[in-house]
Amino acid sequence: MTIEQKLVKVGMADLGTASEDEVIRTTGLGSCVGLTLYDPKARLAGLAHIMLPTSAIARESNLNLAKYADTAVPELIRRMVLAGASANRLVAKMAGGAQMFVFAGQSDTMRIGPRNVESCKLALLPFAIPIIGEDTGGNYGRTIELDCRSGILAIRSVQYGAKEL
Repeated sequence: MTIEQKLVKVGMADLGTASEDEVIRTTGLGSCVGLTLYDPKARLAGLAHIMLPTSAIARESNLNLAKYADTAVPELIRRMVLAGASANRLVAKMAGGAQMFVFAGQSDTMRIGPRNVESCKLALLPFAIPIIGEDTGGNYGRTIELDCRSGILAIRSVQYGAKEL
């Protein structure tokens, strides 16, 4: 007998948490990074769909914490702890950060995907959260889904099919 799992969807520049009988998913990861956190004992998961590396470039008056790596990571950790996760048990997996387009004479500001990946790693450092799986880079989009029961991150892309971390 299988118990039906509920799907929690996370949109672009958004974040969310999920618990034991849920699966958390985000679609359309190009240069964006899908960063997942998981507490294996509590079977709690969190997912942030991060668009940009740093909030220093923010122009909006009401800052969207989920949009930037430097603000999304601490906010996701905060929400996971509120949901019952233990910060010292969290492990991270991430996918996305593709370089979707190549321009002649490309400047660093156009390397959004690789910069998003680097910024996510830097944002995790102060929390000592290990990255135990990563599928980043390339030039193709991804959809990711984390199963709260198993902690397995399923990654799908049109070009390369499916894989698990």
